[in-house]
Amino acid sequence: MKKITLFFLLVLTQIAFGQAKINETEKLAATCKVWGFLKYYHPKVANGDFNWDQKLLDILPKIEKEQTQKEFSLILEDWIDSLGTIKEIAPIAQPKDTEYFDKNFDLSWFNNKLFSKKLSKKLKFIEDNRFQGEQFYIYAAESVGNVGLKNESNDNPDFTDKNSKLRMIFMLWNLVEYYFPYKYQMDQKWDTTLEKTIPLVIASKNSAEFSLVIRKLMSKIDDSHTEVYVYPTSAVVVPNKYFPADGKIIDDKIVVTEILGDSLAQADDIKIGDVITKVNDKTIKEIIAENREFYCASNNSKYLDKLVGQMLVSKSDTVKVEFLKEGKYSTRTMTWFDYHDSHRNEFKKGAKKKKERFKLLENNIGYVDMGIITEKNIPDMIEALKDTKAIVFDIRNYPKGTCREISNFLNSQERKFAIYTIPDLNYPGRFTWGNGTSSGFDNKDNYKGKVIVLLNEKTQSHAEWTAMSFQASGKTTVIGSQTSGADGNVSVFDFKGFRTLFSGIGVFYPDKRETQRIGIVPDIEVKQTIKGIQEGKDEVMDRALLFIETGK
Repeated sequence: MKKITLFFLLVLTQIAFGQAKINETEKLAATCKVWGFLKYYHPKVANGDFNWDQKLLDILPKIEKEQTQKEFSLILEDWIDSLGTIKEIAPIAQPKDTEYFDKNFDLSWFNNKLFSKKLSKKLKFIEDNRFQGEQFYIYAAESVGNVGLKNESNDNPDFTDKNSKLRMIFMLWNLVEYYFPYKYQMDQKWDTTLEKTIPLVIASKNSAEFSLVIRKLMSKIDDSHTEVYVYPTSAVVVPNKYFPADGKIIDDKIVVTEILGDSLAQADDIKIGDVITKVNDKTIKEIIAENREFYCASNNSKYLDKLVGQMLVSKSDTVKVEFLKEGKYSTRTMTWFDYHDSHRNEFKKGAKKKKERFKLLENNIGYVDMGIITEKNIPDMIEALKDTKAIVFDIRNYPKGTCREISNFLNSQERKFAIYTIPDLNYPGRFTWGNGTSSGFDNKDNYKGKVIVLLNEKTQSHAEWTAMSFQASGKTTVIGSQTSGADGNVSVFDFKGFRTLFSGIGVFYPDKRETQRIGIVPDIEVKQTIKGIQEGKDEVMDRALLFIETGK
């Protein structure tokens, strides 16, 4: 009797599966996954035997017509069968001495409730007998491992054709799915992002709306390296107009931290320490809330750093700005000017020329500005500061490749300071642990004093990696605030309409502690305050000097 009951239950389950309805988003999300999986796993597709974009465009109208799970599965089964027989080569031996990092790896969607058992088995068979060789659509950068595109169409979608738009989004989604090393750290599951993005893609009507969809999609990977640069579609480009200073968001306000155009700032009485509370009648808090889905950052500190730059740029000549001075609010309509990037950069270059690359402070303390010191300056720096009781290395900037020379000076022996996870192109979605990087050598003449590193949200990528190398000396104290949380080489993807990128390899401490999103954690946390900026103080530097003198 039990066997008969079980038999009827199985029959009823199959009937229910065959009749169950499936909506458009479910169908398209599942198709995206199958298409991307076959692109990198199927021996003939990954070898470039088909025009895989066209195959997608051909199958999508058929999928649109099907209404039930059974019909949908049959379409995908037939699609896979049409690609030809796959030679059985399983089991594929794991390379010797290879340790996998599998927090990103998940092909459990093979058993999607939308798929028939036959379709699930076909997908699993392809995984077990996957392509082994040089991928047609993707390559790994030599000696590093971050990926780049090849043989990939970079054409803009036809914005009147939803399938053409979906093709672009499917391609981007699968790049992240298989080759982004930190997928497992996203706040929102990448599958959920796909499901939420598909209706937005279909609803977009033109290049501008589609570009916003891409920005929303890429913002969800939570990686400070990630940007979306949209190329102008019109020959007429409206130049940017700029506020004459840089700023920092503190306590939901913008505080002016650096004057970028002296005469323009003087004309509007803009000074360091001035506080902005509104731009064009919107509070800074409102602007922060409205833009989260358009800017990608590993943490909130870096999000605010990215956003403030955009707040101080306008396409309009006139901008309403509300200031808070001495407890009183005042609104003024300012004229912002096109002292464009080259002018701004020239100003910054001039400012850097005035700054000292390294110097001797009071009480026998050395200071090094890592943003401007270059390799050729290192011997002079070592000679000048080797007998100091402490050196402060300021990495609230982007260093110029001086990490190795300075680490050799700080370390008494060779020490590993970082290890990496690298995409495995023979098993897409899986990553392997790399050998890592060491600094220092057996050096009895190494620096004997205290080593202090200053960090903040502008410390990103190579800057964070540099800080890690200095920490390897074992006598480094990190002072400041949360860094950008995006380290390692980037993978860059360039298309006719836009350009985007993401962190291409995973960067960890030798004990496998994570750095992504977390950043380099300060030993002593210090954040700038509005009051400190207004009083002309560098509160982070002041705390470093106190630590050097007191050890606390």
